[in-house]
Amino acid sequence: MALVTPTAAKWVAGVVTVVLVLASVSFVIPASGAVSPVPFDDTVKTGGTAVDSRLSEVEGFEVPIAQVHFSQYRYVIGYYDVTTAAADVSSAESARQFGDPLAVFVSDYASVTPLVDDDGYLRTKHNRTTGWVEASDASFVVDSGARVPTGPIVVPFSDPSAATSFADEYGGDVVDWQTLRERSESPLSTRLDAFDASVSDHQNWVNQTTAASDSLFDRPVSTVVGEDAPTIEAAVESAPANTTVYVPAGTYSVDTISLNRSITLVGDGPDTRLVGDGNGTVVHVRADRAAVGSLAISGVGDVGTRRVRATNESVDWDTRVQLAYGRGDAGIVLDGANESTVRDVTIDTPSSGVIVRESADSVLANMTVQGAETASEGFMGVVLIGERSVVENSTFLDGRDGVYTHRADGSVVRNNHMEDGRYGVHQMYTSNMLVADNVVRENRVGVIIMTRPVGNLVVGNDVRDSDFGFIPAGSDTYVADNVFADNEYGMDVSGDRQVYTRNVVVGNDVGVRGSSTFPTNVVVGNDIVDNDVQVESTLGPMRTWTREGDGNYWGDLPLEDTDGDGVYDRAFQPSGPVDAELGRDSAALTLSRSPMMDALRRARDDVAGLRGSGVVDAAPRTNPVQPDVVAGLNTTERADV
Repeated sequence: MALVTPTAAKWVAGVVTVVLVLASVSFVIPASGAVSPVPFDDTVKTGGTAVDSRLSEVEGFEVPIAQVHFSQYRYVIGYYDVTTAAADVSSAESARQFGDPLAVFVSDYASVTPLVDDDGYLRTKHNRTTGWVEASDASFVVDSGARVPTGPIVVPFSDPSAATSFADEYGGDVVDWQTLRERSESPLSTRLDAFDASVSDHQNWVNQTTAASDSLFDRPVSTVVGEDAPTIEAAVESAPANTTVYVPAGTYSVDTISLNRSITLVGDGPDTRLVGDGNGTVVHVRADRAAVGSLAISGVGDVGTRRVRATNESVDWDTRVQLAYGRGDAGIVLDGANESTVRDVTIDTPSSGVIVRESADSVLANMTVQGAETASEGFMGVVLIGERSVVENSTFLDGRDGVYTHRADGSVVRNNHMEDGRYGVHQMYTSNMLVADNVVRENRVGVIIMTRPVGNLVVGNDVRDSDFGFIPAGSDTYVADNVFADNEYGMDVSGDRQVYTRNVVVGNDVGVRGSSTFPTNVVVGNDIVDNDVQVESTLGPMRTWTREGDGNYWGDLPLEDTDGDGVYDRAFQPSGPVDAELGRDSAALTLSRSPMMDALRRARDDVAGLRGSGVVDAAPRTNPVQPDVVAGLNTTERADV
């Protein structure tokens, strides 16, 4: 008679508990008959962006919505975007995880009089409220002039003639539900190609923008401080446009220096020191194509941090950001200063280093910002608000956030070093932004994306020794080629329709946390190895981290690959009580091969309602995706980085 070790007995008890829990799960599967729409506030909401939904509430324009009822999922899913709903119900992964869509309902604009205003926003005459129509009975106008702030929208109608009339007036084509679903489907290879093209487009834009900024430092010197003017303020005031004010080495006590024309203020490197009085911003730029370079700044005020503390509970978020983040003190402020540049500047500040407010296509490069010793005492290295800009090749030490963005769509933050702050890169209400090749050490979070933006690109970053490597929100984020090592949590899989691929997640307390309630994210082709806990996932149904036969590498597992195709013969559940211990204890392998576990796996694979929570990889890889990176991340080398 075989002996059962205490460890094996613990796993057996755990597996029995899992089976009992699965058997007791009560999914809301409607009885035969019609399924009715529910109030949208009662749904689990996804899709769209917080910018769209928030502004629609304030400004009164329409965001067409949808709701999906699945046969084996306990919640009704609400979508702020009809196209995303069409894509989700079309995927094989949705069917496998949630069963069939019993019904899909969409906003019905045939029951109101829809209008498109001068901004392209959809409105209804007399602000009437739309009803619901089942998607299979609806007609959809695509590619019309109707939009929300983040892009075009699909407008549904229960009456085909109403849809045709709308298209005749505002453009677009009329399609049925099946056609919309087919248009919304996108093979993973197509999505990856589109993401990679977007990364390339962003990089090309940065290269062109930074090259164009070089000319700002080629302007002739018109004024030398100490020779042609007694002070920096006087030199800036008297210098002609499109010339350079040169500040020789030395320490200069200054009030706020205002650049109100397109001039360049340049020093002799860090030996040129501008020292403010500690009560405000040191350099304030209010002109297009102005530049500041080759100097050091200190003596910055701390109005930003004081305002945050003062307004913490009293005003809404946007007002707080405008007052504290966008209107606080900084070493340098760009204020409506399009195509301006800050280069080779060192800033020591208790508040923000540089604030870029409504200054499109500006470039911040080769800076060092030394913030306050603690996040609670300091503020942001860089703040970008309202327009896209570039932040590159810079170092941000201490303070609160390295780079904070607020509605700065399309910005690029690349090749920076952030250390000992709160967040490395902190995106709020910012879509279509590239965060690439940054190094983050000992922060609370390496990169964090908030407020449901869309289309962000997080590529090639290296985050270590932090609480969290990466936390996203929103949808259609591309997370690729990053290293998350030696953090408490490597990366968080949340939001909607995100794509995680070619990431290396090594040596974290928890490698990956799956935290989305409705898991439509793609997690394939990643190396997730040697974490104390590979996956932590307790919310929502079972997530399938496999797409089109492609899975992830979980280390060398004691499983078989009988046909030599580089994929283990059976699915792997890294969040399961048994599979999580494979390779760590021989008893786990014995138990995993038991008839009970075989039966449980078959039930999990075949019946959505019996899958519970967690993660399963249906095609686990036998070899790493990035073998050189994984091999290089041994404990000794990581400790020295």
